[in-house]
Amino acid sequence: MQKAAGRYENGIIMAVTMMVNIVLMGICFDFYYDLNDDVLMKDIMAGVYTGTPDGHNMQTLYILGAAIAFLYRVCDSLPWYGIFLFLCQMGSVYLVGVRLLRFFQSRRTKAVCISLLSVFLWGILLPHLTAVQYTVTCTMLAGAAVFLFMTTESGLSIRQFIIRNIPAVLLVILAYQLRTEMLLLVFPFIGLAGLFRWMEEEHFFRKENYRKYGAVIGLILCGMLISRLIDFAAYGSEDWKRFLVFFEKRTEVYDFHPDILTSGEHREYLYSIGLNDAQQKLLENYNFGLDERIDEIVLGKIAAYASTEQATGIPADRRLADLFHKLGEKGRFYVYRTLHGEDAPYNRLILIGYLCVLFAEICSMRRRRVSGPEKQEPERRRRLWKSFGKILAELMLLAVVRTGLWMFILMRDRDPVRITHSLYLAEWMVLLGMILLRSGAAYHAGRKKWALPVLLAVLGLSYLPRSILAVMADGLAREEANRGALAIAEYCREHPDSFYFEDVYSTVGFSQKLFQNTDNSPANYDIMGGWMCKSPLYREKLRHFGIETMEDGLLSGNSVFFITQITEETEAGEAADKGTMTDTLGKGADTDWLMDYYAGKGIRIRLEQIDLIGGKYAVFRLESEEDAAFS
Repeated sequence: MQKAAGRYENGIIMAVTMMVNIVLMGICFDFYYDLNDDVLMKDIMAGVYTGTPDGHNMQTLYILGAAIAFLYRVCDSLPWYGIFLFLCQMGSVYLVGVRLLRFFQSRRTKAVCISLLSVFLWGILLPHLTAVQYTVTCTMLAGAAVFLFMTTESGLSIRQFIIRNIPAVLLVILAYQLRTEMLLLVFPFIGLAGLFRWMEEEHFFRKENYRKYGAVIGLILCGMLISRLIDFAAYGSEDWKRFLVFFEKRTEVYDFHPDILTSGEHREYLYSIGLNDAQQKLLENYNFGLDERIDEIVLGKIAAYASTEQATGIPADRRLADLFHKLGEKGRFYVYRTLHGEDAPYNRLILIGYLCVLFAEICSMRRRRVSGPEKQEPERRRRLWKSFGKILAELMLLAVVRTGLWMFILMRDRDPVRITHSLYLAEWMVLLGMILLRSGAAYHAGRKKWALPVLLAVLGLSYLPRSILAVMADGLAREEANRGALAIAEYCREHPDSFYFEDVYSTVGFSQKLFQNTDNSPANYDIMGGWMCKSPLYREKLRHFGIETMEDGLLSGNSVFFITQITEETEAGEAADKGTMTDTLGKGADTDWLMDYYAGKGIRIRLEQIDLIGGKYAVFRLESEEDAAFS
């Protein structure tokens, strides 16, 4: 029994450490989905969106989405997607922690290691552990795989090496299924990890090394290929193919060229492709689901136009010069962000990591310098300086790769925190592996590896107070922002025989808690745009409630309504919550765009406010004036 306990000692220690941290975080904070994107993914897989759990969530690959949807089919009362993301994040930290403990031999040094790792969790990672986002989760999985691979023992046979790295392979494949684009963005770091680990082999060009490392990368690529082929098959119908084009063009327009829709200088082009003022307004306020004519062809034309001289105002002969100008501008911004506090503590973590790798190599060189015959001294010095030159070359290559990745996202003007922090985390795991490889030549050397504890202590403790305060403030802001969404959801549940379309920008500023609100009954409401709008699942959802199209549904009678935010709260609003209606309800609600759209179709409509939700959201019934005249 004692022998078995000793064998699994590191795993037990780390499991207890993680449980203590998780319990403390659960007591102090709530765990949220960071964005409503994750909420919609959860709703699709849980059956909230269409009434049936489905793996076609558009963001993860189908094989993963289908697996989570299956769990919801088996037991829909558990928050499976939240559990999955939480386990991925905490599991990644656990695997890294267990491997770290193998570098510390005494109980005292292990205690120091897990204490400082906990400080790192609270001081650096806490905001991403409490506001969970699938993009960051993907990188945590990939980062754990990088670290596990880089710290694999030396001297293993081909078979042993492959078996030891099966967990790393599975982590990369899972990360690819969770967030394909993010995994591909950080994949160069995975490649560098493999190269740097290979360079630690005594004979780099041995056939055995080609087989070992080739087998691991081959397994990863095979897993990614199979995952992608299954995804292609799952989205292989004509309806899904059309929507994939629509999804791609919509993303390109809204994420990279939103000024095309909001700037008046492009109106003439939009007129030329058949979009009147009302349709242009739908694109601007994201309620494009109202018009079936806004399809993949229209968005494709807008996306193609966005890169033309007419849209950019840049003549062809000036584009190259402007490209170099932008490269210089973004390059200066990149250097500034690397050295200044905007991305702290992550950028400082990386800078300290580079210094620690160099310092660890110097300490390693000192340990390897042993006395001997004087004639052998030049050879020893040559080997030591060759080793130092190798680590310098590795760091330079890492710096070049990270610069390329950063310039890629900066040139595209797409650098949200979930992407930039992910890049920092992936690079940090490579540096951490290099630090530990430099800290001792032998895997079980009984020396104290001080670089990591010092780094965690200095950086983690210095940012611990502000990290905790930031999470507390974020929790309060989310609670306030979610009140409206919760009120709307409760109102719609109280009226199950009706369906509600919501103005997008009035109602999307919300998130949900990972482990609460697990009512997975079909939702009788939807926003009038968004990234699932006009998908086959969207059509299925409308059919589930007897609606053919949004445009016709809103005019179909007394069972389909429109919800939008009002800009002024009145005493009448308070009265409405108590059940007394007045003519001043919803004063300031923006409905002109809706009336203009139907007017452009030759239909004059009247909007009758029938209710007010939480004193903030007005519920309207639409009726054509012709129908109203006969009622």
